[in-house]
Amino acid sequence: MILSRYERMIARRYLLPGKGEAFIFLVASISLVAVMLGVAALVIVMSVMNGFRAELFDKIVGLNGHAVIQGAGNRLPDWREIVAEAKRTPGVTSAIPLIEQPLFSTYNGRSEGILVRGMTVPDFRAAVGDKLVMGSLAPITPGSGRIAIGSRLAEALGAQVGSEITIINPQGAASPFGTVPRYVSYTVSAIFEIGVYDYDKAYVIMPIQDAQTLLFLGDAVAMVEVQTNNADRVRQILAPLGEKLGGNAIIQDWQQMNAQLFEALAVERVAMFTVLSIIILVAVFNILSSLIMLVRAKTRDIAILRTMGATRGGLMRIFMVVGTTIGALGTVAGLGLGFLFLFYRQGVINFVQFVTGQNLWDPSIRYLTDLPSKPDPVEIIVITAMALVFSFLATLYPAWKAASTDPVQVLRYE
Repeated sequence: MILSRYERMIARRYLLPGKGEAFIFLVASISLVAVMLGVAALVIVMSVMNGFRAELFDKIVGLNGHAVIQGAGNRLPDWREIVAEAKRTPGVTSAIPLIEQPLFSTYNGRSEGILVRGMTVPDFRAAVGDKLVMGSLAPITPGSGRIAIGSRLAEALGAQVGSEITIINPQGAASPFGTVPRYVSYTVSAIFEIGVYDYDKAYVIMPIQDAQTLLFLGDAVAMVEVQTNNADRVRQILAPLGEKLGGNAIIQDWQQMNAQLFEALAVERVAMFTVLSIIILVAVFNILSSLIMLVRAKTRDIAILRTMGATRGGLMRIFMVVGTTIGALGTVAGLGLGFLFLFYRQGVINFVQFVTGQNLWDPSIRYLTDLPSKPDPVEIIVITAMALVFSFLATLYPAWKAASTDPVQVLRYE
């Protein structure tokens, strides 16, 4: 939109408060602030939602893999052949044998449900080696009787490094009086924190040989965890492997194992975007009302400009630039406010928690220990474009009304 020199001068004049026009300027300022808050809210919420999904995906998939191969009865006797076949499949980067079994643990009179996870020594060192809170993984070797537990589980049991916790396997040895649960004591050698509350509250990691002994599995494992080079194409990558396995084992990918969780996040993301977009619409209506008031206040000036040779198109451009400028300034300010909030998000949450005395980010409810953020450039562009387009559309009617002013009718009574 190219403006002539006098059109730019008049548009600049209308953007600044004139004598007796404080109320119009106040309404325009409110419109700018409303656009700013709407854009900031959309940027903040969408970035947090994206960060939440990304963090949850990284932590869940990082520990559980992109897919798992499970056998009938939760046993894979021929797991070595399956691991070798999986590694030969194009697109597969790793195949790890492991055991997972929900059991019970006790320590000093406290009991908690746990999820025993048996892994080879190199695998569990790679999985939690960089997530240690205290202790060391070095002493955890097959037959050592040492384990690593999650930080939340350690808090719930009151256990520390060096504590001996008892793991109970209800499916113990058979006796004349029935099945006797098996009680085995292990020494806590390390405490880790993955960042997902449910995992930190339940996981107990031990060498796969110790897990086989605890669960009476012999040489079998429960599953084989598979990582691929593209998590979004895991089904296509593992399709040839599934055909080779036949009915001896089934493959479940991360989308199937966490379908409800990620679908709920996707629905919530769309719903939040739609609801928060209403804030921008309200701001746009404020721009519309402020421009209408400006046109009514400047009717005499518009008539004089028309008699001096101003064209209808020129007047339309003036008021369209005024409204679009308000929207553009509000959009830029909103982007700045949104990024500033995201940068200091954890400090803001801590401050609000301190003032209100409420826990706004309970890991047991939110899954993650910290508020994540991941701004998406495409979404930022969409939000910016939406705010600018809505602001431009709000200027059309007031600009048309100004351009339609009849100078004869206005100046007849002056």
